[in-house]
Parts: sequence; C-alpha cells; structure tokens
Amino acid sequence: MLIVSLIASKFLLDALVEFDWPIVVYVVILGLVGYGPSVAWWLVASKRWGTGQPIRDVGATPRWSDLGWGPLIWLAAIGTQVVIAIAVIGFDIPISNNTDGISELQADRSYVVAIVITAVIAAPLVEEIVFRGLMMRSLLGRFGPVVAVGIQGVLFGLAHVDPVRGAGNIGLALVLSGVGCALGGFAYLLRRIGPAMVAHSIFNGVAMILVLTGVADRVREENPDPFGSVVGKQIAVVDEANVVEPHGGGDAS
Repeated sequence: MLIVSLIASKFLLDALVEFDWPIVVYVVILGLVGYGPSVAWWLVASKRWGTGQPIRDVGATPRWSDLGWGPLIWLAAIGTQVVIAIAVIGFDIPISNNTDGISELQADRSYVVAIVITAVIAAPLVEEIVFRGLMMRSLLGRFGPVVAVGIQGVLFGLAHVDPVRGAGNIGLALVLSGVGCALGGFAYLLRRIGPAMVAHSIFNGVAMILVLTGVADRVREENPDPFGSVVGKQIAVVDEANVVEPHGGGDAS
C-alpha cells in the first residue's frame, strides 16, 4: 500500500504543480496521500490481527538503547549504499539524484521547515513501521529471514521510484534497496524497529544538511568523479538519500 500511495502522490504532485500553489501545500499533499493510507492500514491491522497496541505490534516501543544502535546502523546503511552505488556506476547503470533542487530553496524558510520535518521525522517513522514493522514481519511468517529481508528491501527501493527521474530510477532503486536491506537486517537481529527509525532519521538528516548547506554541491564541483575519493564517495552516496524534492519529487526516506 505504501509503495502505491507514494508513487501515486508523486504523479499527483507532478500534475498539480502547474497551479503554482504555496509550496507547503504540496508538501502536505505529499504527506497525506503518500503516508496517510499506510498509517490508517497500520492501525486497522493492529486492531484486527494484532493486540490492538499498534506500537507494540510492530516492535516500535522506544528504548534508550535505540540512540546507541541508531548511529551504528546508519553507518552500516551508508557502507552498503556506497558499495552498491560504486557497482551501479561501474556497470554504467542510469542513476538519478533525488535531492536535486533542494539547495535552491534556502530562501523559502517555510518550505525548508516543512521538508525537514517530513524527511527527518515523518518518513523514517512511517516507512520503518510499514517496511520493517508490518511487511517484514508478515514475510517472516512465510519465508526465511534472508528472503524476507531481501524482499522488503527491494520494495523499499521501488517505493522511491519517481516518474520525473526516468531511467535514473533504476540505479536509485538499486542503491536504496541496499539501504532497505541493511535496515531490515538489523531490525530482524534486534527484533525491534526503534533503532532502524533512529538510523533512518540520521540518514535523511545528514542528506538534508549536506544539501541545504551546499556541501554536496561544493564536493561535486571539486570532484568531477565523486567516487574517486573516500569523502567524495560518502557525499555522493548520502546525497542519494530518500528525501523530499520540490515539484513531484521524492519522498522522505
């Protein structure tokens, strides 16, 4: 459901952008259409098939240890992303950047606030609940952990497909599938998704900082081949993080 609603929200946003409404309106539409149905389904599923305690049913009860595991999982996700991104570039697979245009929005404070809230808070919470909470737990009832983690990871990558990116979606989906598998692997090992939520928030938050401060642009200018240095690799790959972009952009990862 999340995959369908996210992709639908992007098509809808792309169709509505011509009306030139306030940018915050588009962010609200993206959030409601993209995440609203999944939140509703989570609550219904918990009441019908679970204990009636939504947070507990998906393993999202917060613990202080989440703050310690989160950064470690984030580093693992970044490492996975770097390896896959290098392979994508090496095989000349089309890949797009889903943070294009964000650095140009620094003057629009209302949009920056809205986009940060969506990317760093809303997206990690909802996406972890759906992919690592509901979906992966359901898959574990039918398949082994390797298959379950792999399937939810691929679906996580596909959820970030955006019509405006064209063939570039191929590489981006592959890279983010790796991130989904890393987050899913730790969620399985820890039997909880709280740490993955923290890691996901850091992941998107770092991407936002790199883009909004212009660091990503400067690194790309100084490194025409960003995969030629360790720092360049990290900047270029983190810059692929799934965060919202204006005018039919991506969704916050």
